[in-house]
Amino acid sequence: MNPGTNDLAFLPLGGTGEIGMNLNLYRCDGKFLAVDCGIGFGGATHPEVDVMMPDPIFIAERREKLVGLVITHAHEDHVGAVAWLWPQLRCPIYATPFAAAVLRRKLAEVGLVNQVKLHTIKPGGSFELKPFKLQFIAVAHSIPEAQALAIRTPYGNVLHTGDFKLDPEPLVGPRSDEAALTAFGDEGVLAMVCDSTNAMVEGHSGSEADVRRIMTALIKTLRGRLAVTCFASNVARFETVALAAKAAGRSVALVGRSLRNIDAAARECGYLKGVPPFLSEDEANDIDDDHLMLICTGSQGEARSALARIAQDQHPRIELGEGDTIIFSSRIIPGNERAIHGMQDALVRRGVRVMTDDDHMIHVSGHPARDELRRLYKLVRPKLAVPVHGEWRHLTAHAALAQEAGVPAMLLEDGDILSLAPGKPEIVDSAPVGKLVADGARLVPLNGTVMGARRRMLFNGVVIASVAVDESGRVRGKPRISAPGLFDADDKETIRISAELAEALTDLPAATRRDDSALTEAARSALRRVMGKRLQKRPIVDVHLLRV
Repeated sequence: MNPGTNDLAFLPLGGTGEIGMNLNLYRCDGKFLAVDCGIGFGGATHPEVDVMMPDPIFIAERREKLVGLVITHAHEDHVGAVAWLWPQLRCPIYATPFAAAVLRRKLAEVGLVNQVKLHTIKPGGSFELKPFKLQFIAVAHSIPEAQALAIRTPYGNVLHTGDFKLDPEPLVGPRSDEAALTAFGDEGVLAMVCDSTNAMVEGHSGSEADVRRIMTALIKTLRGRLAVTCFASNVARFETVALAAKAAGRSVALVGRSLRNIDAAARECGYLKGVPPFLSEDEANDIDDDHLMLICTGSQGEARSALARIAQDQHPRIELGEGDTIIFSSRIIPGNERAIHGMQDALVRRGVRVMTDDDHMIHVSGHPARDELRRLYKLVRPKLAVPVHGEWRHLTAHAALAQEAGVPAMLLEDGDILSLAPGKPEIVDSAPVGKLVADGARLVPLNGTVMGARRRMLFNGVVIASVAVDESGRVRGKPRISAPGLFDADDKETIRISAELAEALTDLPAATRRDDSALTEAARSALRRVMGKRLQKRPIVDVHLLRV
């Protein structure tokens, strides 16, 4: 039997062994189904990177076999890469009304909205992309219309949970549809590909209703200008803040483009009906401090976010200072600790009171803790657990929990091809994987020469020499040295480096001095040697050669 022609397999290209960048493939009888297409952030691990995403080269080379891309929900780590990667995939996309509304705005920004076939599927709806029969199952999460995906194939059924929790009062949208999950389990589930984010957290993730009660009581006690930062996509938290502000006699303004985009998508889909329109940043300055509430982007310390600019007193319209309060109604995503704490320090230095979930119950996770995972295994009763959406420690904790529940687990990492049927589940092959970096309007490989050079510049600096030579290759004047980040403009060390470089070039053979390419490369080598001797560093070097 030829694997890939008569089998059912699962292949994560991103999001397994890491947080973010979710891109998953299912293969059945040679056809592929993609589930989610998200971004991640560089953070402390990759300070040279802002936004990155999985490299789709494996499926891009097989796109004629790709029947579609299904979006489970509208979080950036599940939908944020679509506008970047769709030109390589060029397949139809299927999403709920809210996720489709968010995605249309992203596609419009890059001029793709009229090219992409975007199909809207109602929450809980069924559709078929042969040979896959698909059904959305509503689950609670920290964004409207999150859906688990029930996948039916000739070889058996798979539940792809997406991000979920078992919240008894999610406030916006229904509770997770346990009846539908149970019914799917009754059919027999070959494998459950399941969220592992909170697999190390005992107990229950908590309810949005608890946050609303506590936030409402807390906000009534505060004076001065008040700001809240949370994940931009958490519409229930938007609503909580707006209703708590109304109870405290405050008007609410949105500060940050992503918040305005989510607000527009939510209202388009019928959410936030009881919330008055939010004020603009300009209108906020017409409200006295004791009656103003701001909702700001930047809960993860993003350098260009609204809150980062406010913390550095660089925002063109909004200020926070002595006597004001900022509430961080969010968790710290691993890797963002330094950026968030630096932002909080800057705010405190300005006299702002900072409140976090260490002080009050002002945030609950959108992912299942261990009790919720145990409950899901009882409902679905899969034959195999496949932990995804987490770093390796999360995946192993999830696998141990599944095994305690009597379900064997298979640990994968990005690129592993797991054959689910026919026969015993096993990893049968691997696919090429990697990461792409959004660099302006282009994508470059994370491990390619461009980003490699940028990492070297970040840690070792860059040196540029401008050298004028005559027709015979003899140096005229003094080479000019520019080394930003290594020397100040008036540092006398550059004079000594210039002299050593000129001396090295003077000693070159006449044939080398007459050949532009050879002379330029020799000058680079000489400059590297000089910099290594002077600084014990290996900066990026370049030489601009001018014959006069």
